[in-house]
Amino acid sequence: MNMIQKVRLDTQLASLSPGPISYEENPKRTPLDPNTIFGSKEIWLEIGFGGGEHLIHQAKANPDLGFIGCEPFVNGVAMLLGKIEREGINNIRIYPGDVRDLFDVLPARSISKTFLLYPDPWPKKRHHRRRFVTPDHLWCLARVMQENCEFRIATDIEDYVRQTLSEVPDCGFDLIGDLKEGMHQSWLDWVPTRYEKKALREGRSPRYLSFIRNGAAIPEVF
Repeated sequence: MNMIQKVRLDTQLASLSPGPISYEENPKRTPLDPNTIFGSKEIWLEIGFGGGEHLIHQAKANPDLGFIGCEPFVNGVAMLLGKIEREGINNIRIYPGDVRDLFDVLPARSISKTFLLYPDPWPKKRHHRRRFVTPDHLWCLARVMQENCEFRIATDIEDYVRQTLSEVPDCGFDLIGDLKEGMHQSWLDWVPTRYEKKALREGRSPRYLSFIRNGAAIPEVF
């Protein structure tokens, strides 16, 4: 990270916070008020935005929407801050931490679209339960998503596709479209991320999966 990026983190990040999210800031887990973040705008969520290419693209294309991006790695956060400054974007808020902290304080049915793009694959079998596509994460996401709204997943890891198709439909979501053809075609508003470009260079094929939040009730444990 260079000095300019460090300065951006010190001077810009706090002003782009969606509100008190971490346990240090919000030990009582008081829910956020979406109206104080973006007024009456719909809110879209990106989980693990990496370098922010996709998040910036969506925010520019949809200025009437609000976006929250979560990313625990500080270098990615610094890269996004630079893009926000250069593009003059004003409809993105950033939480530089684990999205599970955000789930704790988001009201039910407050998110109208979610993106999970090239998530950490946790390749070792003993670590597969750490992947996002497990019930502990998915039901928390289902709680904060509005019914009939879209959840998009992109990955280049075949076993991640397998686990996604096995677990996501059991946690409040229905698969959209034809599986054989659909998952090989990117979305019409898609922009390749640096992770996708790396996967293609290394000979791996991207897969694109879309789900819709159905009316399944959230288990009481969540």
